Amino acid sequence: MTNRVDFDQYTADYNKLLQERTDFFTKDDGYFARYKVDLVKSKLKTPPRRILEYGCGIGRNISFLQKCFPEAAIVGTDISAASLDIAREDYPGVQFILEDESLSNHDTFDLIFIAGVFHHIPVIERDKVAQKLRQRLSSDGDIFIFEHNPYNPITQRIVSTCPYDDDAVLLRPKELRQRLSGAGFQVKETDYCLFVPPSLPKLIWLERYLARVPLGGQYVLHAKK
Repeated sequence: MTNRVDFDQYTADYNKLLQERTDFFTKDDGYFARYKVDLVKSKLKTPPRRILEYGCGIGRNISFLQKCFPEAAIVGTDISAASLDIAREDYPGVQFILEDESLSNHDTFDLIFIAGVFHHIPVIERDKVAQKLRQRLSSDGDIFIFEHNPYNPITQRIVSTCPYDDDAVLLRPKELRQRLSGAGFQVKETDYCLFVPPSLPKLIWLERYLARVPLGGQYVLHAKK
């Protein structure tokens, strides 16, 4: 694996780089964030009171979390100080914390939302991160982790040509399940997603029937403490 990517270098161009690699699927740069948050909301039985987005970056998912869970207090953490500076400007009502600096070990959350982060975590550190996330989850909380699907050739191509994915080591769903189970999580389900582009709205309903087919652009793991 190459050296870990410094996301501070990509904060200004992050949205542009992402759009360049995904506009074949949709030209709506908010689609993926909205899709993921809506999917999480559909699987929750009780609205969360406190939400942690681990690896929030510049805050692309924050507005959708706010819309879907308007009563929740939201905290975003990341290892990129420059990304958090942008997020703070755009979402002044949200608390953003540089990872491991100020978040108390006693802070717990009803929902932990993670999108496209684990493939950037060095393999040797993934178990430690899983254990840390379990400490941050409330006793009846839910964690949802979205990851790139390594079985999808288009996803593989996007990752291989994206400059801020130079350090990416994609995880098979089995690895992610094992790491979370090893940290003490109860893994509830793993579904594949992002099959149908929004330009084909009449076919979106197929997504729920394809959730077990390992061809979606990404997959989502749902676990509890």
